[in-house]
Amino acid sequence: MAANLYERTLVFLKPDAVKRGLVGEILQRYEKVGLKILAMKMVQIDRDFAQGHYPNTAEWIRGMGEKTLATYKEYGKDPLKEVGTADPNEIGEMVKNWNIDYLTSGPLVVMVLEGLHAIAVVRKMCGNTLPYAAEPGTIRGDFSTASPIAANMLKRAVRNLIHASSNQEEAEHEINYWFKPGEIYEYERGDEEAMI
Repeated sequence: MAANLYERTLVFLKPDAVKRGLVGEILQRYEKVGLKILAMKMVQIDRDFAQGHYPNTAEWIRGMGEKTLATYKEYGKDPLKEVGTADPNEIGEMVKNWNIDYLTSGPLVVMVLEGLHAIAVVRKMCGNTLPYAAEPGTIRGDFSTASPIAANMLKRAVRNLIHASSNQEEAEHEINYWFKPGEIYEYERGDEEAMI
C-alpha cells in the first residue's frame, strides 16, 4: 500500500554543481527528508542528447524568450542592444542554445528519486530557478546567487546548479529519457515505515 503513495522524479546536478563539489551535500539533503535514490549515474552528454531533454515546442521556446524579455525590462536593458533582437522566438532559441552549451560543458549527476510527494518536495528543496530569488535553506538559496541579467549579458545560461521535473508527466518522460528500465532499482529503506 505505501508504494502506491510514492511518486518518482528526475533530478540532475548540472556541471556547476559537480565542478563545485556539491554533489554529496545535495544528495544528503534528499536522503535526510526520506527520499530514496532509485537510480544514479554521472554522464557527459552531447548536444543532441541535451536538446532531446527539452520539449522544443514553439510554445516552450517562445515562453523562454518572453521570460528573458521580462528580465531585460525589469533591469532596464534593451534586448536589441544586448542580443540584437526583441523577438521572443529568436531570443528563446538563443536561450535554448545557451542551456545546451551549459548542460554539455561538463559532467552531470542524474538520478531518480522516489518518495511521498517527491516532485513537489524536490522542487521546494531546489528553490526558485533564479538563484538570487531562492529562499535561504533551499539548494539554490544556499549555494548560488546567479543572476539572469548577468547570464543574458554574458550570453550564457543561468548557472542554477540543478534540474528537477516539474510535474508527473514531465517526470515520467524525463525518467524514460535518461534511464533504461534495468538501471532503476527497487528496494526498501530501513526507515521507510517511519516516514509515512
